[in-house]
Amino acid sequence: MNVFRLMVRVAVIGVLAFGMVGGSGTVSAGEDSNGTEVNVRVMTYNIHAGAGSDGVYDTDQIANVIQESGAEIIGLQEVDVHWGARSNYDNIVKDLAEQLDMHYFFAPIYDFDPLSEDAPRRQFGVAVLSKYPILQATNHEITRLSTQDANPEPRPSPGFAEAIINVNGKIVPFYVTHLDYRGDPTVRMMQVDDMLNIFQEQSGDKILVGDMNATPDAQELSPLFENFTDAWSINTDDPPGYTYSALSPSKRIDYIFTSDKMIVQHSEVISTLASDHLPVIADIILTRGHNGPILKGDE
Repeated sequence: MNVFRLMVRVAVIGVLAFGMVGGSGTVSAGEDSNGTEVNVRVMTYNIHAGAGSDGVYDTDQIANVIQESGAEIIGLQEVDVHWGARSNYDNIVKDLAEQLDMHYFFAPIYDFDPLSEDAPRRQFGVAVLSKYPILQATNHEITRLSTQDANPEPRPSPGFAEAIINVNGKIVPFYVTHLDYRGDPTVRMMQVDDMLNIFQEQSGDKILVGDMNATPDAQELSPLFENFTDAWSINTDDPPGYTYSALSPSKRIDYIFTSDKMIVQHSEVISTLASDHLPVIADIILTRGHNGPILKGDE
């Protein structure tokens, strides 16, 4: 099955070969259901497999940054799940979800057999943390050039996360991506094209976050700027919004994109050394009943 689909009506903890959804939050689908406008704070954060800018593994730092930011829906990149010694073989996304009392979805890019028979599978990918219930989740395939193969060739591979989230009565598709890091933009161009094709499968407003590994003037990102609103554009005094590296920020490669009809009130880069990237947050106004998505199984 090329695309793994996991459908849930309530958030439960589960681990499958191509995805993980769980939740410890207590927010109900009907909470704060009056009015038409819904406010939500979102974040994108490349967490460097839990290692800070000093190279020391410490996910408490990541949890503290998220908690202090007030972010309610977070897209994470470079997430280890029982991956290796660098992260103590921890399930980072599950640990963060439990610390923050949030629901989560994990979308592996790589999914390998364990090192010993009784150990869990070794996985690495992107993830969603959410204060609000995740109604459905999908680990989509986009073109990738594997970092784990000796002689990789571009091919469809998982690790593009879609989570359908109930934000106080507004159903929002939330996407998390991590694009190719290489200097040659060819694979990133293919990945952007793949993502746009996937977006066409889901009606309604959308939010896309992620580490694009390219600056705003990169030609391969132009289709995203044409189809979405860059949340950073709210900053009319034109600060650079650099996100990498955390020690000496000089490039903007981490983004929050929204559908044009969503209203971005505020966006900010948070200064922290908890990772080698800086996280970005944005305050977004959603409108209930406007361009809602079709949930799988409801067609």
